[in-house]
Amino acid sequence: MDSLRQLKCVPCRGDAPRLTDEEIAKYHPQVVLWSVIEQEGVKRLQRVFKIKNYARALDFTLQVGNLAEQEDHHPSLLTEWGKVTVTWWTHAIKGLHRNDFIMAAKTDDIYDHLNG
Repeated sequence: MDSLRQLKCVPCRGDAPRLTDEEIAKYHPQVVLWSVIEQEGVKRLQRVFKIKNYARALDFTLQVGNLAEQEDHHPSLLTEWGKVTVTWWTHAIKGLHRNDFIMAAKTDDIYDHLNG
């Protein structure tokens, strides 16, 4: 299987299929620190990133936002002192798509780079 970190998001229309539980289980090992949650009946990927201070949390948030713009796939971001919560799901299909796992992996890369 290709590394999610190397892949690009593909345009996703509203008629694209959501990932099955089996497909989620296939991709999840590449983003093991992310939780699959269900909120308002929609499966999502979520991770809370521990960050040293608010300034670094803002920097991380901005970098994730820039990535989202580049890939044209946008998360929910909650920036607080000491942490940033990132949640990925595909709004058009009200669920998870491979794009969400790609973006979770790339978000991990940003975090690793900031804390490397």
